[in-house]
Amino acid sequence: MEKLEHLKSAVAALSEVSENEKNGFINLVSRYLSGEAQHIEWTKIQTPTDEVVVPYDTLSPSPDDPAETKKLLDKLVVLKLNGGLGTTMGCTGPKSVIEVRNGLTFLDLIVIQIENLNSKYGCNVPLVLMNSFNTHDDTLKIVDKYSNSNIEIHTFNQSQYPRLVVEDFAPLPSKGQHGKDGWYPPGHGDVFPSLMNSGKLDAFLSQGKEYVFVANSDNLGAIVDLKILNHLVQNKNEYCMEVTPKTLADVKGGTLISYEGKVQLSDLINTLPFSSVIQLLEIAQVPDEHVNEFKSIEKFKIFNTNNLWVNLNAIKRLVEADALKMEIIPNPKEVNGIKVLQLETAAGAAIRFFDHAIGINVPRSRFLPVKATSDLLLVQSDLYTLVDGFVIRNKDRANPTNPSIELGPEFKKVGNFLSRFKSIPSIIELDSLKVTGDVWFGAGIVLKGKVSIAAKPGVKLEIPDGAVIENKEINGPEDI
Repeated sequence: MEKLEHLKSAVAALSEVSENEKNGFINLVSRYLSGEAQHIEWTKIQTPTDEVVVPYDTLSPSPDDPAETKKLLDKLVVLKLNGGLGTTMGCTGPKSVIEVRNGLTFLDLIVIQIENLNSKYGCNVPLVLMNSFNTHDDTLKIVDKYSNSNIEIHTFNQSQYPRLVVEDFAPLPSKGQHGKDGWYPPGHGDVFPSLMNSGKLDAFLSQGKEYVFVANSDNLGAIVDLKILNHLVQNKNEYCMEVTPKTLADVKGGTLISYEGKVQLSDLINTLPFSSVIQLLEIAQVPDEHVNEFKSIEKFKIFNTNNLWVNLNAIKRLVEADALKMEIIPNPKEVNGIKVLQLETAAGAAIRFFDHAIGINVPRSRFLPVKATSDLLLVQSDLYTLVDGFVIRNKDRANPTNPSIELGPEFKKVGNFLSRFKSIPSIIELDSLKVTGDVWFGAGIVLKGKVSIAAKPGVKLEIPDGAVIENKEINGPEDI
């Protein structure tokens, strides 16, 4: 453990971070070095029953009475994970300020949704943004524009941890890397201690808040759901993970399992009403010989949407007891030629530490993330409409699944993507679209069935205004 002692003294000397962050970081590293990774015994995995993963359509309806609804909503805080930058889509600021539809950003839509709830029921649902040191300054400037809205908007920062140099396990900042490159945010599992350390948790508890709804800021389907909140309050569930049926696009997503066997957990587990423990199984924990089985839609039919509902008192109890020992996800990176390691945790993995934790198998409409410009094409198209800040799927689409869309690297950045479409094509009857090369789309185009458009190398291919393309492969103007 000599490594750890050297690291402790090096971290103690870092002036950029708080004592809480230093302690949290050392704690994470010592767990990692002790090799406490939990090995899953494949034979002990079971499919969760409907008591543990509750079908959404079996939930009782939410209260009819507006006064009861107000009472319910006044127990709620909405927290969006806002630490990510839009770098994969060629943007420099927080991802939540990318324009999604009708000139409105992710954050605009979130604010409109909560404003409508607060106006309709006269309740006070606050919005909390968990930023990272990467998004904090920009977010504060952006949030300013909502100062006249009827929502309390709070922000806090998740922890800032030093990247570890693989070679000698020293913190990168102590080697002179004092810029942002020396640091990393340790994954969204950090939401629980950071909410507490920021003082926000105690403030919300003192206002009578009971539950926090946590979701990724880029998931347009993650809207407040009264049926879910009502179910949790009635059944005293401390934690709920929304899961949804897997499609071939989600085979790598984490899934919920019931796990028999000796799980080394806190004693809290003994109070659980189930004989097995519900937990999140991520692809990284799956033994190599079972990866194909994990990806199969037959055996593991659901995956984690990262929409989580968690009891605030339970968060306080578990953080104070230092009981949230989520699986550590090692994330190797390279910074200026130096190999470094980031140790991260995921909020979904905390499910096994809470009492009466459940999953709810929700409709696919609650999972609409925008991770790439291909997703942006979906939500900007006629497949969706915008009502009161909610992105709602067009009923004219017969197929319950969305078309699969693959756009080439020319479309990867948002700016390039937008410039290549005079208007977004109609895709209500589209099954799949694949675009490669230097392709430009005119206005009023309709795509149906299976469409593949591939420009020849070095040739600009323009799809003319008003073109209707159905079940076609296009390699040049002559094919249109």
